[in-house]
Amino acid sequence: MKYTTDADKTNDIPLKFTFNPKLGIDNPALVISDDTETDVPLQLCRLKREQGQGFGFHLQRQDGIQGHRVGRVEPWSAAERSGLRKGHQVLEVNGEYVHHKEHAQVVRQIQESGLQLFLIVLQSEDYERTVSKNLDVKSVVSAYHGGICTQPRLCHITREPGFDLGLAITPIEGIKSSFHVNVVSEGPAERAGVRSGDRLVWINGTMVSTLTHSALNKIVKKCRDHLTVLVIDRQSEQQFIHRNIPILPCMAGSHNLPYRPKTLRLAQGPHGYGFLLRQEKLPPGRIAHMLREVDPCSPAERAGMEDGDLLLSVNGEPIEMAEHEDIVSKVRQSGQQVILTCISLSGKEFYEKIALSPLLFYEEDILENKENRKQNQHSGPPCPRLCVLNKEASGFGFSLGCVQNEPGTFISQVTAGSGAERAGLCEGDVVVQVNGHSVEKEYLKEVVRQIMCGGSSVKMLVMDRSGYNAGRQSALPNNPKIQSNKASETVHSSFV
Repeated sequence: MKYTTDADKTNDIPLKFTFNPKLGIDNPALVISDDTETDVPLQLCRLKREQGQGFGFHLQRQDGIQGHRVGRVEPWSAAERSGLRKGHQVLEVNGEYVHHKEHAQVVRQIQESGLQLFLIVLQSEDYERTVSKNLDVKSVVSAYHGGICTQPRLCHITREPGFDLGLAITPIEGIKSSFHVNVVSEGPAERAGVRSGDRLVWINGTMVSTLTHSALNKIVKKCRDHLTVLVIDRQSEQQFIHRNIPILPCMAGSHNLPYRPKTLRLAQGPHGYGFLLRQEKLPPGRIAHMLREVDPCSPAERAGMEDGDLLLSVNGEPIEMAEHEDIVSKVRQSGQQVILTCISLSGKEFYEKIALSPLLFYEEDILENKENRKQNQHSGPPCPRLCVLNKEASGFGFSLGCVQNEPGTFISQVTAGSGAERAGLCEGDVVVQVNGHSVEKEYLKEVVRQIMCGGSSVKMLVMDRSGYNAGRQSALPNNPKIQSNKASETVHSSFV
């Protein structure tokens, strides 16, 4: 970075001298630059646990104080072996800055990270010194990395007639088991978030570093209609390599996976919640906790529970490894209300095929908070929102998702700071209309076509998921009162 400054202010500029052998040591070349090094002693901890074990540390928070502090570290645990100690402030989890995030989100992010966990931490006294100097903690972490490093992207690609997958995978010459990708413009892969030049890291649950080119081609041919890949841009890949950190799916900063868990908020009625929790054995011999016999008009049915849903967590606590009696006890101890997280059986099977937990990227608590704020601001029955978007250089700034082989689409991703975010789109919103045309019963491909036909501008009528489900239960009319987003219209004129 170059500075433009007055001569009498040069004492305030960090200076570096580069020796020029042609001019001699008495005539150094003056180079004025930012000092990207930091004297804040950040520490990288690599934790690796065995199947069925924890990482072996407690994460704490204090009311009214931002941040996440390490409490007790268990002896001989993965945490202790990594150098993690009591009092450390956790700033980054698996490549994502988390200092500002809700405590429950960070805990779940750690729990669902798989067998490996990467933390960037700072000792408590160093953290307090950093804060007292009014240093920006996020900038300190960025300087530690040597610059901005973007997270990998998890992309689910659906094969389409005429486009196929819209993806070509090419080996990188001279580097064993390394591949880069090229995409067809506006094809399935590009719409899923893959960019030409990306490095391919992982495919359908397998790290490509373990594959030959022929083995990789077999996986692609065998995938039939869908393919899930983890990709990253070349520059960020080099930063991960420089830091000696593997690139893993749990580090993905965005995704468009087709199945998502759902949150059910149940209030007990006169006859209970109205469902049966049953432990069942599914092929190939695995145990699952299934939601069965949902009573008509019961609190369970009104919350959106369907017979055959598979239970994932109770009140935010994962239960897949818990005993049946313990789960029943947790539900009973909740009193008159309980929050259940579940997923369809087909959704669970999808995540098993790609070797990921369905809770890995689950952030329904964020969506619920947004929905609660909307409900507080707008009393009365649930209202659709009209969002007007203008296409910018990077596109509209959102991705669509759908349930595999079923009509209907939802907003699977909204890029931070994009026109979509400013227009009021939220992740999880159900798409009701595009440019005045009803798309509730249309498949993903047709909805994409409708959006593209709008050119550089699109009007989308959307509803938050809970409001949409409630509207269906109460037979919401086809043309409900539209809540226009006036704030988005103001921004609309600024981004032409």
